[in-house]
Amino acid sequence: MPLDPALADRIAAAVAEGFPDQVAHIQALVRFGSTRGNEQAIQDFVFRAFRERGYALDRFAMEPAALAAHPGGGAISEAHSRAPIVVGLHRPRAETGRSLILQAHVDVVPPGPADLWTHPPFDPVIDGDWLYGRGAADMKAGHAANLFALDALARLGLQPAATVTLQSVVEEESTGNGALMTHLRGYRADAVLIPEPEDEKLVRANVGVLWFTVEVRGRPVHVREMGAGANAIDATYRVIGALRALEARWNADKANHPHFANEPDAINLNIGRIEGGDWNSSVPAWCRIGCRIALYPGVSAREAAREVEATIAAFARDDAFLSNTPPRVTFDGFSAEGYALAPGSAAEAVLASAHRRATGSELKSFMSPSYLDTRVYALYDRVPALCYGPISANIHGFDERVSLPSVRRITTAIALFVAEWCGLETVSPS
Repeated sequence: MPLDPALADRIAAAVAEGFPDQVAHIQALVRFGSTRGNEQAIQDFVFRAFRERGYALDRFAMEPAALAAHPGGGAISEAHSRAPIVVGLHRPRAETGRSLILQAHVDVVPPGPADLWTHPPFDPVIDGDWLYGRGAADMKAGHAANLFALDALARLGLQPAATVTLQSVVEEESTGNGALMTHLRGYRADAVLIPEPEDEKLVRANVGVLWFTVEVRGRPVHVREMGAGANAIDATYRVIGALRALEARWNADKANHPHFANEPDAINLNIGRIEGGDWNSSVPAWCRIGCRIALYPGVSAREAAREVEATIAAFARDDAFLSNTPPRVTFDGFSAEGYALAPGSAAEAVLASAHRRATGSELKSFMSPSYLDTRVYALYDRVPALCYGPISANIHGFDERVSLPSVRRITTAIALFVAEWCGLETVSPS
């Protein structure tokens, strides 16, 4: 049943009343430098925030064997986070509505050189309508929006009339294993909402992602005898050329993928890291590159990995040096497939209505050429998985920031969505 307009107005006012505290909460989250492997402290903070609100709590570790056995599990390396997953559960007095998972991740990508930031990356500075800081947009603002949307309902003496599962995960930026671990733990719902920074739009489709490392061995000699050696860095550049050709072949197939047909770069190959050599005056004996490539929805990550290996092997066979010293390829992070959100679900209709009330505009959708945790719920739970969040700028770059007026609108939309999707009941007297 659609929300009563008067109740919707009261919910919007309750979000506004709590917004100063919400901004302070986002700032507290940003102050944690929660790069990969350093999320324990922020997850303790989240645990306490959930406990203070009276949610039932679950805190659990990754299970490497279970993740490795699942087709959507990313490779677990020494760099993999060992921080816990934190879950807060709201249980209603009477389960009369539809259940919901609200998820967010706390891990952030490295900030890079601090001198390229206007403000220190983990100093959450507000300048005008923008809140700056690494993770401010991706996605600590969304993390707070989930919590404070429920707070707004509680401020009115109301709570969801269905189970709502608040999930705080790690490894979103590197394997997707955090979200997958909640699935393996057994958490399920009738719909999922993840408020990633998506410019107040709904993600209709997003790519899968494959991470891999290529290692090339050279033949070291003194530079005065360079012709007698083989430069591993030069050889690696040639391998990159072969991978660029693979990228072009995959992009040429975009017409067969309707959500991607009009994208200039539907498939992106990123050479994210490169290291090699030991001495400026020695022909380098080794070089490694860390790579990320996108996959169309419906493309198996394992089949794509085999094609990457085959491409490099075929190129090496025709290369004068690499034919005798083939590169080594290892898959060491994301092995995640993409998905497309089918239109017409009841959850999407409810979100469209909530968005319209919160923003005064119609909900738009688009294709995101990035990894999103919604793939876990779309592919393996087969429920509506909605990715929708605030306006941002420079995520993964310098001066990352999030629009505070947009965060308020998104929080209002989430609260309205919860109210209509889950239904409402009065809060039990304590």
